[in-house]
Amino acid sequence: MKTILKSILVATAAVASMAASAQHFAPIETREVDARQARQEARIERGMAQGDFTRREARMLRQGQREITRAEAEAKADGHVTRHELRRLQGLLDQADAQIRQFRQDLDGRGAYRPA
Repeated sequence: MKTILKSILVATAAVASMAASAQHFAPIETREVDARQARQEARIERGMAQGDFTRREARMLRQGQREITRAEAEAKADGHVTRHELRRLQGLLDQADAQIRQFRQDLDGRGAYRPA
């Protein structure tokens, strides 16, 4: 009876320690990154449909989206995304947001003036 009780106690302690260590390596969700990238891609498509981007600008914006996708795949390659990798992805998304905004607001002969 004592050996069974000791075995249960040891098993419980082992499970508790594994659960505690697993929390340290819990994967960081990238759903926010995916949603933000989807919104950016929709903005790019809308801008192209409205004639806000030249072909060159659209190509550059699409290349930026591919770079973000590639960086996300690299971050996920080991099974989890670290806080550092998430910050890098968010930085790339910030840069893409700024570039989309810049290209939509520039005036390079594609129509009437649009106030900012």
